[in-house]
Amino acid sequence: MEQGRPRGRQGLGYEVRSHEVFKLNASKFENLDFPQNGDAYNTDVTNAGRRPHQTFRVEMLPASEEIADRLRIAAGTKAVLRFCHRYVDDVPWSTQATYYPAWLADESPRLAEPGDIEEGTTRYLAERGIEQVGYFDEIAARMPTPEEARLLEMGAGVPVLLWTRTGFSTDRPIRCTITTFRGDLNQMNYEIGDLSARSENEPQ
Repeated sequence: MEQGRPRGRQGLGYEVRSHEVFKLNASKFENLDFPQNGDAYNTDVTNAGRRPHQTFRVEMLPASEEIADRLRIAAGTKAVLRFCHRYVDDVPWSTQATYYPAWLADESPRLAEPGDIEEGTTRYLAERGIEQVGYFDEIAARMPTPEEARLLEMGAGVPVLLWTRTGFSTDRPIRCTITTFRGDLNQMNYEIGDLSARSENEPQ
């Protein structure tokens, strides 16, 4: 297949190309109106004709000042960390660290259990009446830490893309997710407003 042409079917948020770059449509990601086969990551990678694989680590730990500020809890208060190491076709693609306040784990106990929540945590919480009604995103880029470079198997000179999403219910924050992407294998875009005039033939 020609270099740079779409390969496989477009998923909810990602589009895989022959050089293995993913286009992440961050405004569609976690949209519960879309049908899913598992969580959004597994759905999109599978729909693109690729093989998803992820490992999990779940633990309770004191919230740092940065995380506590986003979750509106006191620094040092216990939070649940769900850490995913994600692969596409056995290539390290990203790491994702999601923090939940301890009160939320009390109401939704599967958050603190080890292993995957197959339907995805956003959908799991919505089914328990804790709906994410909005989110605030922060995007940044920097050079990786030694640990990030090791986990993502990155060569020298390759930056990471950091995507921090704080999700809100109607009255307070319910989670903070920090996703660290390989800068050479990922792109991000958003769709905002009425795009009916956009040609389907334009580059996606």
